[in-house]
Amino acid sequence: MQGRDRICAALDFPTWAAAGHFARAVAPEVGMLKVGLELFAAEGPAAVRAAAGLGRPVFLDLKLHDIPNTVEGAARSAAASGASLLTVHASGGEEMVRAAVRGAAGRLRVLAVTVLTSLDDDALGRIGLAGPAEAAVLRLAGLALAAGAGGLVCSPHEVAAVRAAVGAGPLLVVPGVRPAGTARGDQARVATPAEAVRAGADVLVLGRPLREAADPAAAARAIAAAL
Repeated sequence: MQGRDRICAALDFPTWAAAGHFARAVAPEVGMLKVGLELFAAEGPAAVRAAAGLGRPVFLDLKLHDIPNTVEGAARSAAASGASLLTVHASGGEEMVRAAVRGAAGRLRVLAVTVLTSLDDDALGRIGLAGPAEAAVLRLAGLALAAGAGGLVCSPHEVAAVRAAVGAGPLLVVPGVRPAGTARGDQARVATPAEAVRAGADVLVLGRPLREAADPAAAARAIAAAL
């Protein structure tokens, strides 16, 4: 993959009117655009269609987590939206992940989110996932892939262990990426883009480092060059 192809720009805006200028600026410099909960809740599938119209695959990051029948229907609807990737929570269980894959019916790739990058070991312990984050990530990764997920979402801190465990096949998408010298914000487990790729990441999700840059397109080009 070329450096540009590894970058997924997160369209984390409250409306498409707010997102559109940024999306048009960065689309030529990145490999993918992400529509997440904030934008999707405001605009629905229209946001996916608008992003796809810029000529880049769309990562629909909804992190579905519900009973299998509901998730299957949601995945079916997401597949009709024009998205290329869809996230579900691996912690929803094997049958839920399997249902998402059934709903997607080969029209998009289902990615399973392992442990959110905002959680550290202490936070995991408080919600009942005792032990280091890496152990939980590896356990959930194995469960999701056994259920048919086409890839995983994990933090930069666990991506090397996950890649070693799952091999070259599954797509590994990594949020919590911060170029050197930028603030980590609410992310607990972060790394630079180059560190994440060396560890085995395929795709890097970049939100605030691009969105808050004076020139988002130039920031994307600089990150791509560093990769």
